Amino acid sequence: MADEATVNKLKAKARQLRIDSVKLVYQAGSGHPGGSLSGADIMSVLFYHHMKYDPKRPDWPDRDRFILSKGHCTPLLYSVFADVGYFPKEELVTYRRLGRLTGHPNPKLPGVEIATGSLGQGLSVGHGMALAGRLDKKDNYVYVLLGDGELNEGQVWEAAMSAAQYKSDHLIAIVDNNKVAQDNMTANLKGVEPIDKKFEAFGWQVYRIDGHNIGAILDTITAAKKTSGKPVVIVADTIKGKGVSFMENQPGWHGKAPNEEMFNKAIAELEASR
Repeated sequence: MADEATVNKLKAKARQLRIDSVKLVYQAGSGHPGGSLSGADIMSVLFYHHMKYDPKRPDWPDRDRFILSKGHCTPLLYSVFADVGYFPKEELVTYRRLGRLTGHPNPKLPGVEIATGSLGQGLSVGHGMALAGRLDKKDNYVYVLLGDGELNEGQVWEAAMSAAQYKSDHLIAIVDNNKVAQDNMTANLKGVEPIDKKFEAFGWQVYRIDGHNIGAILDTITAAKKTSGKPVVIVADTIKGKGVSFMENQPGWHGKAPNEEMFNKAIAELEASR
């Protein structure tokens, strides 16, 4: 079980990641706040506790790999990368301007394993990386963060079949199941539930958790890393726009920048949260 001190530290990190993500979108005048806010707790646990990596050696062969398959959520990704030291925090002001901090992950940026501009490709790449790690006799893990709307892409399910067939047991997929897509609720587009039962039928080890419960995320990833003989998926039930009242569960905040008044309200709410 996760200890209280670790949980509290990671909660504070997640809160700061939400603040930094909103700031990035506001300063750039564009970006995707909703999915960045929903994934902050997951990213906090991965990058500040579970993952093995070295920002000073981004090509370290023994590193764990992370793929942001829901590639539009770069406000969250870049907030993490700047904080852990992949690039200077001063560079964040260039987000969505000329430079490396593009709207979707840019492989020219240290820490980015692959561009994920078109959704649905990340799980295939992650499966390939897991197989490569097995051939190289490495004990590293590959983490792939997907969105639930992204599961509408057929390539996700081709990768799911392939990973189960080849027993990619160092592949851990996490679905940020915030139930809101680009312009509607996912249930009104192509309903993807029951996500857990579908992956189970494809031959995966499946966990379903509250994606905002830091302790549950910590413990579930620990269990996932002990799984052998099959890939793992963690279906993390989350709230799109988590922590900002007027953004929560609102499709309109999928890819929209707040004005000054909304920005100040969002930051005040996030800073007051515990």
